[in-house]
Amino acid sequence: MKRHPVRSFAAAACLGCNLTLAAAPAPALAADTYTQTRHPIVLVHGLFGWDSMGIADYWWGISGALRSGGATVHITQQSAANSSEVRGEQLLAELRRLRAAHGYQRFNLMGHSHGGQTVRYVAAVAPELVASVTTVGTPHQGSPVADAMKRGTDATGSGELVASLVNGFAHLIGLLSGNDGLPQNSEAAMLSLTTAGAASFNARFPAGAPTSSCGDGPAVANGVRYYSVGGTSVLTHLLDAGDALLGVGSLFFKGEANDGLVGRCSSRWGQVLRDNYDWNHIDQINHAFGLRGWFSADPVSFYRSQANRLKSAGL
Repeated sequence: MKRHPVRSFAAAACLGCNLTLAAAPAPALAADTYTQTRHPIVLVHGLFGWDSMGIADYWWGISGALRSGGATVHITQQSAANSSEVRGEQLLAELRRLRAAHGYQRFNLMGHSHGGQTVRYVAAVAPELVASVTTVGTPHQGSPVADAMKRGTDATGSGELVASLVNGFAHLIGLLSGNDGLPQNSEAAMLSLTTAGAASFNARFPAGAPTSSCGDGPAVANGVRYYSVGGTSVLTHLLDAGDALLGVGSLFFKGEANDGLVGRCSSRWGQVLRDNYDWNHIDQINHAFGLRGWFSADPVSFYRSQANRLKSAGL
């Protein structure tokens, strides 16, 4: 059969085109940079917290979501139970190690619960290392639960026995998370979280403190940006065993909105992003394993949006 020269040329050209397309690399998808902050993000756990324990990460799904958006994330481990100052010194030492190893200049610190006082301590004593502080569910003014525990142990003379038992629990957390060498002092932790202990800490480290009762504090202090967020729900999911303990804790607030351990006003520090998310104290770190109220905001989305806020601020 006679071949048509024009058609043959077109076929050859098309074949060459296809070969060229096949050889060319596929166009790369645009990288997600939504959470790509200038300075690394450091996540700091609260009382009886850990970094990773088997499959149970303290920051459930949060660190991965931040990294997937381009953020550099480090998760530190402090004593599961100790004073704000001791935990703060531990965090400060870790930040200095990270700076020496990676050349970082400053850090965006995010602390949950007692981790909030921990990061505030570092920002106060070494502000040159800190770009921002974000506290989540932190009892800046102390917690009625800690007050009740102190009254109870003082009245019964059981402080030493209770401290011994709780220290054993804190050491177990350290052992299971691979950090058993850290000192544990549950009595010092309790005192730090009482109303009186928090007032003493705030007097010594006031940067970001609210300027009125249940108000906002300055957004920037000593060159560090301060943000806070809190929740006001307690019983949020029937399958979350932690809800029962938080339900008991909420009884000590005498009607004040709270998350089971921290009052709404107590969570406020610096620029208040929101103080009434439909979260309890554990939901704020997306635990247990992501269980929370059916219609509540996604905590993971909050951390991503906060990272984006820091990115937009050049932090």
